[in-house]
Amino acid sequence: MYSLDVNFLKDRPAYQKKPDRKAGITLPAGNLTPVYIGVALGVGLPVLVGIGWLFLQGKIGELETQIAQLDQENKRLDTEIGNINKIKQEITAVKAETQALVTVFDQIRPWSAMLQDLRDRIPPSVQIETVKQLPPVAAAQGQPPSNPAGGLEITGLARSYNDVNDFLLSLQQSRFLKSSESRIITAELVDAPVSVGARQSTTVVIKPPQVVKYTIQSSMSDVPASELVRELEQKGTVGLVARIRSIQQTGAILK
Repeated sequence: MYSLDVNFLKDRPAYQKKPDRKAGITLPAGNLTPVYIGVALGVGLPVLVGIGWLFLQGKIGELETQIAQLDQENKRLDTEIGNINKIKQEITAVKAETQALVTVFDQIRPWSAMLQDLRDRIPPSVQIETVKQLPPVAAAQGQPPSNPAGGLEITGLARSYNDVNDFLLSLQQSRFLKSSESRIITAELVDAPVSVGARQSTTVVIKPPQVVKYTIQSSMSDVPASELVRELEQKGTVGLVARIRSIQQTGAILK
């Protein structure tokens, strides 16, 4: 008869064959889309960060180049602005000097015109002995004189006091003098001077008639010469009139 030899020991857990741990990683079964997404994100994010960093570095380089160019342009503009300001200061200084010269020139009172004006205004019964220019009246300390042109003093003889008054009224109408500051300083009766020839021609003593010895003072007018062109031209001051009109054409003196 046949005998059955059954080994039940092999069915025990201790005798079960253990799985080989050296085998490869076992992938989970089922949908692998999340795995792929995770792998893509893990690889793509560093790449994107690297690309962004390179892009930012390029932009930073461009901005630094622009900043350097703007700094150079700013320095150039500062230099040009400094040159422009310097030119403006020079122009201002030249204008001030020109205006000062024009002001001085505009205060000129030619004596030829002044004397001709006196000749035209003196009455027939009045004689002029001396004409003297007076210095400007000193003003307060540190202040310019009120009338830089000064004044005028006229001395002479007149037949009567009325003749002296007529002469004063005539002078007050002159645009070369200040009418408000024209006045008679002295006026007194004196013997008329007798010439040496008349004294030697006769032995008879004749008392000379009396005349008025006067002194008149006035201040020079502060009207600019450019406003006296007509009067200067009438008195024959052609050279000064020509220069004034030449300056007026340049715009330094208004017409």
